[in-house]
Amino acid sequence: MIQIVHKKEEANCITHNGTMHADEIFATAFLDLYLKDLKVFRTSKIDPSTVKQDTFIYDIGLGEYDHHQMDALKRENGIVYSSFGLLWKKFGISFLEKRKVPFPEEVFLGIDKDLVEEIDAEDNGIFPTIEASYRVKTLNGLFKIFNPSYQSNQTEDSQFILAVSVAKTILEQEITYIQGKVLANKKINELIENTSVGTKYLVLEEYLPYEDILLSNSKCDSILFVAYPSNRGGYAIKTVPISMKNRTARLEFPSEWAGLNEKELEKVSGISGLKFCHRGRFLVTCDSLDSAYQVLKFMCSK
Repeated sequence: MIQIVHKKEEANCITHNGTMHADEIFATAFLDLYLKDLKVFRTSKIDPSTVKQDTFIYDIGLGEYDHHQMDALKRENGIVYSSFGLLWKKFGISFLEKRKVPFPEEVFLGIDKDLVEEIDAEDNGIFPTIEASYRVKTLNGLFKIFNPSYQSNQTEDSQFILAVSVAKTILEQEITYIQGKVLANKKINELIENTSVGTKYLVLEEYLPYEDILLSNSKCDSILFVAYPSNRGGYAIKTVPISMKNRTARLEFPSEWAGLNEKELEKVSGISGLKFCHRGRFLVTCDSLDSAYQVLKFMCSK
């Protein structure tokens, strides 16, 4: 459990006060999961030489876990590590090993790429280019709303604790998500290894997060569809996009199928057992594996 203290001598963690950012919030959440029983002192400045030796000082003080100095540590792609990134870099693998997470090195890298790097980048002023006609909140933008609101009764310390508790939940879910992804990727890679070059579809025995592997392996360039058991019953068939950046389907379902359900869809397609075709033409659902194979054979004969 995290506790805010008001004397540096009582603290085992020290960070800055004032406006909160995703960086020190996630750094605190990570340390709370890693060390347990955090006592955090939030301050505007700190002299590390006046602090007991085993205290973590981060995002302030220009030490090992700060990133505001001119010679701050950078990733290979030039992005400067934030305090969260620096702590994750040093202790992430040992943290995962301590929790007995399988394949800790792979899970570490997956979390680093999926979560940590974004926080590093935004905290150091590198923002994504987003083309949208609506407001998009990044993770850092989302955590800004935890700062005390104007004319509210919220305090910095209570809001900081609330923000850290949310970040801990996200980090826990991220660990579970990436762990599952690593295990699923091993199954997908094995399936791909046993797939002939030129294959146009994959049929999975269970749903697996397959897309990252599929789109990064040139052996899969010919694959147009992936079918898998649906959690709503029957089977789902999804189109495969051209790439991670270009989400256009390699082959869409027929325009005359779009938005149709069951009997109407069966009549138009001539295939029994069809349940639904998304109006975006990237998803079809069927009542059985046999129906799914009929759809795949029909589409891949084009």
